[in-house]
Amino acid sequence: MIVRRLYYILSYVCLPLTVLLGYFWPPILWLLVVLVPYSVIGLYDMLTTKHNVLNNYPVLGHFRYMLEFVSPEIRQYFVETNENGRPYNRIVRSLVYSRAKGQVDTQAFGTQYDILSVGYHRADHSLAPKDVAESEERVMLGGPQCTQPYLASRLNVSAMSFGALSANAIRALNGGAKDGGFAHNTGEGGLSPHHLAEGGDIIWQIGTGYFGCRSPEGGFDKDKFAENARRDVVKAIEIKLSQGAKPSHGGVLPAAKVDKEIAEIRGVPEHQDVISPPVHSAFDGPTGLLHFVQHLREMSDGKPIGFKLCIGRPSEFMAICKAMLETGILPDFITIDGSEGGTGAAPVEFTNRLGMPLNEALIFVNNCLRGVGLRDKIRIICSGKVATGYDMVEKFALGADMCNAARAMMFAVGCIQALHCNTNRCPSGVATQDPIRGRAVNVPQKRVRVHRFHDATLESFRELLGAMGKDQVAELRPADIRRRTADERERSYAELYDFVEDGALLTGTVPDQYAAEWKMASADHF
Repeated sequence: MIVRRLYYILSYVCLPLTVLLGYFWPPILWLLVVLVPYSVIGLYDMLTTKHNVLNNYPVLGHFRYMLEFVSPEIRQYFVETNENGRPYNRIVRSLVYSRAKGQVDTQAFGTQYDILSVGYHRADHSLAPKDVAESEERVMLGGPQCTQPYLASRLNVSAMSFGALSANAIRALNGGAKDGGFAHNTGEGGLSPHHLAEGGDIIWQIGTGYFGCRSPEGGFDKDKFAENARRDVVKAIEIKLSQGAKPSHGGVLPAAKVDKEIAEIRGVPEHQDVISPPVHSAFDGPTGLLHFVQHLREMSDGKPIGFKLCIGRPSEFMAICKAMLETGILPDFITIDGSEGGTGAAPVEFTNRLGMPLNEALIFVNNCLRGVGLRDKIRIICSGKVATGYDMVEKFALGADMCNAARAMMFAVGCIQALHCNTNRCPSGVATQDPIRGRAVNVPQKRVRVHRFHDATLESFRELLGAMGKDQVAELRPADIRRRTADERERSYAELYDFVEDGALLTGTVPDQYAAEWKMASADHF
């Protein structure tokens, strides 16, 4: 190995020779400043068994790890184009930043997207545009069994826990929600003091760890739940069954983020990974879920109760629909999380290979609820890469009533997509529990940016809706959204997917695939 030979020459020949020559010409001893550290580091590298590269390439091999450490930044700033960055490209990130800062959000010289590429989406516009009323920015959350409905914004802050995000980031998000009159989902980490500090509307999410209503044994504590659920600021409660980033896997909070404050809020040990169970212990099966929904509704004095899930096996969601019919208990809303969602830590295979993408999931859930005749009684909320007014129009056309945004809201408070959310080393102070890093999020300033982003995005949504010749969200249809396919043609979602009529699952007049899954579904078990 040439590098090893170089090390031997420099350490065993040049180093002693330099010391010897130093007796005759002292200035040459300055070389020892380089040679001694080089020799010590190289000796360690050749003796180590941890890194094959360092063993074969002493000293020089460290440059490989240095470049690997900064490679995400190199790709983001020097390699990726405006349209190919992941998870969010530069075009979308820049748009969010501009709207959050109140800067110009227009674009010069035409689109930068390849509009002829497979998978490109667009909407149909009209030569008779409409003026859409601001009232279309809101929708009532609460079905026939709810006694305290909530007039919600069409765009809200998606579920992000204190722990996943810093205290200042949570406060900025909640302050923006307060100023803009929209809701802030707590995530499964519990109703922390930081969620309550600014007075914004809260959707309290309850996961399998029952943080915020957790017994000492880790189960559900109904008294703690009732105490928190009856707070005026809590407008709705969401039961988390699964999420897009890690379906069928409990929430993950790395030990590095579990400081004393987090441990006290969640009721867990300090400095240990907090991995919630994959399933709930308070109920079992579809029927049990709905009885739990009713139980929470009663204990919260009639507030909207719903559940969140990422669609996996179609028959399991259909089982919930059958349980609704059998029990007569309906959730007020169902939140659909697409597999493209995610903000914190998640196992790689779960993130990359499990779960149904949001558009397909929306179509499926909408079909199921229509098929059992319950669509008009249940609101559908969606989350998963919603960042622009067009994203909202697309999701509403495919069946959603409301949208939740997570990463876009993080951009609004200063996230730079450094991809260090799971390390506690977030450079912007958004996704960390390091108090020094977290101080970088200026709450008074960032809450304004969250508010601005929310309002500008809703304004864009209304303008697009009007440009499509519609003045109500209810007029949007799958036929309004087109997707370019591999045969160099465009097809609307109405052409690409099957859609069922009201009550079709009850009469059996549905596509074969739906009929087969419906037959397998049971209200008694998943």
